Amino acid sequence: MQSTLLVIGFVYPEPNSSAAGSRMLQLIAAFQAQNYNVVFATSCKKSDNAFDLESIGVGVVQIKLNHSSFDVFIKELNPTAVLFDRFMSEEQFGWRVAEHCPNALRILDTEDLHFLRKARQKALNTNQPLENVLFSNDSTKREIASIYRSDVSLIISEYEFELLTHSFKIDPAILLYLPFMLDSNACEPQLDCNPFSERSDFISIGNFLHAPNLEAVRYMKKELWVQIHKALPEAKLHVYGAYDTPNVSTLHNEKDGFLVHGFVEDGYEVLNSAKVLLAPLRFGAGLKGKLIQAMQTGTPCAMSSIAAEGMFGTLPPNGILEDDPKLFVKKAIELYLNQSQWEAFQNQGFSILKNRFEKQHHQTALHSRIETLIKNLPQHRTQNFIGQMLNHHLMQSTKYMARWIEAKNRTID
Repeated sequence: MQSTLLVIGFVYPEPNSSAAGSRMLQLIAAFQAQNYNVVFATSCKKSDNAFDLESIGVGVVQIKLNHSSFDVFIKELNPTAVLFDRFMSEEQFGWRVAEHCPNALRILDTEDLHFLRKARQKALNTNQPLENVLFSNDSTKREIASIYRSDVSLIISEYEFELLTHSFKIDPAILLYLPFMLDSNACEPQLDCNPFSERSDFISIGNFLHAPNLEAVRYMKKELWVQIHKALPEAKLHVYGAYDTPNVSTLHNEKDGFLVHGFVEDGYEVLNSAKVLLAPLRFGAGLKGKLIQAMQTGTPCAMSSIAAEGMFGTLPPNGILEDDPKLFVKKAIELYLNQSQWEAFQNQGFSILKNRFEKQHHQTALHSRIETLIKNLPQHRTQNFIGQMLNHHLMQSTKYMARWIEAKNRTID
């Protein structure tokens, strides 16, 4: 009998808009490679940039929040495993899955650790040490609880895996390090990469709904680009990203060479024309899809430590890594002008893709863990007592709140 994976999506995947969209498609492909029937269910409205999941054989179902119709749906589907797309989906639907399909393996894909990103944002905005806010904010408690309630959580970054196991003392038995998983051909240059002599200008790329990207663009405009443009008056900065707002568009300035273009259908094409990708992120978490695309197009990067986090392991980066704004400007200018340095970083990017993100090793680890968990699920859950306790609490609280909301909605209707 064919196994079924139910994916409960927080949003529809948009691989041309965000790294999260690409990640979701990689996970779907990994389960399809093991002959799983995959069904994607979401309560979110489909966006214009959403990927056509049915074109790759994935069933798509619209579900409702706080509604017993989901109970009927999941009992009929009776999935082998359920993948929650971010902890918010697990909070909403996890108790229903546990109640109506108790034997289904519950998998949480964190995408990135939301609590880490939000804590870093608050630390930046309030000029506090990260430790002052990391352990006290509500997002931390919610996401850690969701990790415990799940049978296994997929962690995209080695840094985040270490944070969870060391700072939060979470048992590695309920975690799996799983970065981007690229096809072998995706670890090769995606285009005939333009050489140094045929490239010009700087580039920034990233979804503007994602707060770290928006803040980074404002930071570049205010703190970095003026000095770069002063030293390189012929150079321009091309800013691309989905969901640009009037607040972003107002940063556009032809005279200063700060050009906001908005959404681009083919990020590889514009990256292949640029000489340097700028990624001076000051907060965030997870892995950066923009750096993957840059490496695939042979485009060296000038990046912050936040942008680089989890990308390179013990390998040298494919560009310069700097957090001090003055040194960032100096090193970005040098990278733009220094052909031998630029070419060395380009070649390093190709090496990183092959050694860090080729899918075969990571898919094997995923398949092995899933198979082992399914065979030993009762024992695995017994050993996760904190998870049992939190699931019991969720059953007794969130469950009845959801049913109260459902009853209230029926009264209104």
